[in-house]
Amino acid sequence: MRSILLVGALALGTLPQAALADAHAETATVAGEAIPTLFADEMERSKTFVHGMMEEGLVVPQPVDPGGGYSHEQHKRNFRAIYLAGQLYRISGDQAYADYIRDMLLEYADLYPTLGDHPARRNQYTGRIFWQVLNDAMWLVHAVQGYGDIRDTLSKEHRQKIDDDVFRRAVNFLSVDSQATFDRIHNHATWATAGVGMTGYLLGDRDMVDRALLGSDKSGETGFLRQTEMLFSPDGYYTEGPYYQRFALLPFMVFANSIEANEPERKIFEHRDGILLKALRATIQQSYRGYFFPFNDAIRDKSLRTAELYEGVAVAYGLTRDPALLSIAQFQGRTVLSENGMMVARDLDAGLAQPFPFGSMLLRDGPDGEWGAVAVLRQGEANEVGEPSTVLIAKSTSQGFGHGHFDKLAWQLYDNGNEIVRDYGAARFLNIEAKEGGRYLPENTTWAKSSIAHNTLVVDETSHFGGDVRVADQYWPTQLYFSDAEGLQATSAEIDSAYSGVNMRRTMVMPDIPGLEAPIVIDLMSAASEETHRYDLPLHYSGHIMEFDFDVTSHVGGRPVLGSDNGYQHIWSDAQGTIDSGSGMLTWINDGRFYSYRFASDGPMDVVLGESGASDPSFNLRREPLIMLRAQREGGVHFASVLEAHGLYDGAAEQTVASRSLIADLDHTHIDATDIVRLTLKSGQRYAIAVSHNPDPVATHSVSLDGEEIAWTGFVSVIALAEEEN
Repeated sequence: MRSILLVGALALGTLPQAALADAHAETATVAGEAIPTLFADEMERSKTFVHGMMEEGLVVPQPVDPGGGYSHEQHKRNFRAIYLAGQLYRISGDQAYADYIRDMLLEYADLYPTLGDHPARRNQYTGRIFWQVLNDAMWLVHAVQGYGDIRDTLSKEHRQKIDDDVFRRAVNFLSVDSQATFDRIHNHATWATAGVGMTGYLLGDRDMVDRALLGSDKSGETGFLRQTEMLFSPDGYYTEGPYYQRFALLPFMVFANSIEANEPERKIFEHRDGILLKALRATIQQSYRGYFFPFNDAIRDKSLRTAELYEGVAVAYGLTRDPALLSIAQFQGRTVLSENGMMVARDLDAGLAQPFPFGSMLLRDGPDGEWGAVAVLRQGEANEVGEPSTVLIAKSTSQGFGHGHFDKLAWQLYDNGNEIVRDYGAARFLNIEAKEGGRYLPENTTWAKSSIAHNTLVVDETSHFGGDVRVADQYWPTQLYFSDAEGLQATSAEIDSAYSGVNMRRTMVMPDIPGLEAPIVIDLMSAASEETHRYDLPLHYSGHIMEFDFDVTSHVGGRPVLGSDNGYQHIWSDAQGTIDSGSGMLTWINDGRFYSYRFASDGPMDVVLGESGASDPSFNLRREPLIMLRAQREGGVHFASVLEAHGLYDGAAEQTVASRSLIADLDHTHIDATDIVRLTLKSGQRYAIAVSHNPDPVATHSVSLDGEEIAWTGFVSVIALAEEEN
């Protein structure tokens, strides 16, 4: 265990300094072989950053600031410089890089023994160099890799001082002083165990390695290996959601790569049926046009173009040679300065990339796949990343630990390159000091996590599980059905624990209907109960209202707030009306495309047209529109809706085409445990979308409605009906 990785110089050999100095040039070569373009660009980018840091001199400030502050950002820059300088030294052999890392770490060796709890601490997970222990773990993961590249060049005295006063102290802080974090099943612990384990390999300390792999007591109930077993489902879904899956992938993949190099007999990448490689692919699948689905505590700006995935894609490609991963690297336009990164760049230049197979899939949640699921339904022409243009996400997962939201049976929709039905994500301005030091904002709890902030059913104006994460962590939906059949995709799930005495079921169908421009989304949301309840069904959409067909009272003189708690305090009511017929329609425009939301219920209902951002004196929330359907029912309720994309608007050409829905009428009937949605198109064509809720593919069903016999086989079917006479 002399090093973090047993690989040393890159496969093409050590580059001379002249090649390094001009690595971005097309003619740069080594041993007669051209440096691949992506790798050369990465070398130039890294060299520019590291040389800039070297010119600034050694700046290792006393830790003072929270996220986004000067000392916080400087220590982040320092660990990045240590990491990249180590890579550049390994490639070039230029002693200046090794000297820079040595001198930087000697500064930390003087600083670290003086540190106590960070002065900007906010909770029990307090760091030393940073305000929270997570960032200290990130520092260690990066710094130990750079140190590993140059450690053998140091004098015995310097090596001992850095070993003892930086890395052993950092390991002790993370795994002993911060044992509560180290032994969690959580992304913070993933970073901590990775840093401790890689340090153990580098220093030849078996105790460190075993603590990292098996937990502080070495029982295997916690630690890195247990995290791979508890945080990922058998499909590679990470229970905290794609945002944190992306974040945790770097320590998972980098430490696993180190384990593979030092203890190949463990066959870490075969552990749990290759769970880490499944997780890498599942992360990529949970994106649209490169951006991750923003549910749970997600920062919406994060995409496949992120450092964690540059490393992950390179490691996975080195193991699998999967040409589909090359297309992701091509989209990223980045790689890493490792042997795997060189391989990615070389094979990209050789034209070996193939499209990544984005597709419809069910990603189960929970270590045994029994904590619900995320259903991803894709359809349409591929976009720039090679994935279909229309994507429906039905989220029926577990709570997701502390980063989860109260959003059982929620959904999102992407179309035409845009998010059409939205998820708010997190209320946080990451690393912007002016906004609570970059921490999660109070509105993350009062709004972003609340049920009304999501596209799900809310009962009696109270969030699911009463907004109590301790209760929510004990329950999850049951996935009832999933089909990715071409032209008729569907998913269905239910939960009976979000509210006492209320069973909620949601079935979503994405069928191709002849006569319509694009796939539509049919949403069947129902609740069964023996009590009287108020049922609210919000839809958070992106766009500007064009028209609606129901009467409202618009609040033009003052915008009332919808409620006082559970997220309702953050909703302005712009207009409100009562629909005695129980059906209506709203059309909005987004990026030159029109979207009509046609809805019906089993009785009269109120409709609220509103906007987020009320009760927000610090202007922490985004202002986003919503429509909310409200029904007071003795017992259960049934809502049915169809979302239709149609037409276009070209402002430059001053041209509008098909701005109004092609659907003339929506009729919904719930009878004998089945749902029948009948659509009448303006052309006179009529279709029934029949849902039996019986997953048996050969079971036959029939319903008689208004003299029409509707018969079908299986869970769901589209049946052409007699055309309406014009």
